[in-house]
This record gives sequence, structure tokens and C-alpha cells, in this order.
Amino acid sequence: MRHYRLLPIFLLIFVFTACATSPTGRSQLMLVTPEEAIHASKEAYVQALNPLDAEGRIDSDPQITSRVRLITGRLISQAIETHPSTSNWEWSVKVIDDPETVNAWCMAGGKMAIYTGLIKKVQPSDDELAQVMAHEIAHALANHTAEKMSVAMASTVGLSALGIALSVAGYDHVGLAMSGAAIAATTAITLPNSRTAEIEADRMGIELAAKAGYNPYAAATLWKKMAKAGDGTSLEFLSTHPSPGNRQETLAILAPQMMSHFLKQKERPVFPLK
Repeated sequence: MRHYRLLPIFLLIFVFTACATSPTGRSQLMLVTPEEAIHASKEAYVQALNPLDAEGRIDSDPQITSRVRLITGRLISQAIETHPSTSNWEWSVKVIDDPETVNAWCMAGGKMAIYTGLIKKVQPSDDELAQVMAHEIAHALANHTAEKMSVAMASTVGLSALGIALSVAGYDHVGLAMSGAAIAATTAITLPNSRTAEIEADRMGIELAAKAGYNPYAAATLWKKMAKAGDGTSLEFLSTHPSPGNRQETLAILAPQMMSHFLKQKERPVFPLK
């Protein structure tokens, strides 16, 4: 019973000390470390894609796959240039054959997927498709998977109160965080991002795409197409990427600021995706 009385104090100390700073300087709750999220995402990625691969629904259209890999490879090269620690990531992008699903995602550690429905229903230009993938990569660079896993963990921590209380003397948050880690990582990409995370990914994504040689003005036109494609229907992409307000207007304001990156004469290598 004494442990139960101390539990709120331990939880408060844990939550307030488990913080990190995003690439934009924002404070993030991190009960799950980025390394743990990467490890969990690697497992979750395999579990999610293997059944689809067995059905022949992964990279089934060579033309679409080649286009996605080229664009994403250029973005990854710039991501590694600006965030050198990601050179150790096992980057991957897969095209899932699902013409009805308009979605794309990137797990921790650069594990990406895009559905053919996004390409066929939204019909993005290369510049616009680059904005989609850059936005997703930005979520990974900003550790949003680990952050969402942490928020979910914090919101359900009461369910684990008994276990924590019984082991409070040797409290080990890593063990708790990694319990069902692959499921948690999969769940994280299906949960809506916070508006703050979306603003962060918008800002980082448009800059990343511009540095990779893609027109920043395409960011605003992409979201205009997304809104049109979702008119009267519920697009999965829009449900997991909620609008942080005047998204198109904000991106249109950011675009001129990114033109110097886009127009810069520089080599833009393509990361060799397998």
C-alpha cells in the first residue's frame, strides 16, 4: 500500500524527466526512446508488409515503384545530409497495391510505404509526390513515432499501475515501453498526428523537398488536391494528418522562403533503395 501512495509521485517524476527536444526546438514527451521506436518499427514493418508481399501487392507496378524510389531516394540523400545520424537507418520504401486507399506513412528509422490509391486518386505531379514523401520523412526525422508511442503509453499508464507499484523499487521504463512494441509502432502510424506535429512536418518537409530539387510551391497544390480528393469521403491520409489550420496558406507563405534551396545549383544524389 505504501507503494501505491508513492505511485503518483514516481509517475510525475518519470513524465517530467522523460522529455526531449525536436529538430525545431519543441519539447517532446519521450517515454519511448527514438532507438526503441526504430527497433519496434523494424519489426512492425516486416509484420505489416509480409502478408501483402505474399499476395503480390508490394511493388507490383514497376513504373510506379521506379518513380517512387527515385523521388524518395533524392529526399533520403538530403535527409542524411542534414541529419547525419540517419545514415545508419535502414531506409526503405514500398508501394502497396491498394487503389482505394489514399495514404502514405513513415515509421521510425525510415520505414516507408505509399498506397497506389494516393497516386491514382490524387494524381500528384513529381513535385507534389515529393511533398508527400518529404512530409512523411519529416515525421521520422522529428521522432514523431516515438512521441506518439509515448503519448499513448502515458495515457494508458494507469492500466499498468499495479505492475509499476509492485516493481517500483527497480522501475525500468524500457521494459514497459518495449512490451508489445511492434503493435505500438504499428498503432502509432494509424493514430492522428497532433496539429503541432503536422506543422512541424509541413515546415521540415517543404524544406527537405526543396533541397532535393522539388518545387516548394507544390506543397500547397498537393494539399489542395488532397482536399478535393477527399471531398465527401474520408481519406485515411487526411484522418491521420489533420489540418493544422490554414495549411495551404501557410505553405504558400513558406514556399518563397524555400526557393533558394530549390534553385541552388548542386548535385542531388539518389539514395540507393533496395
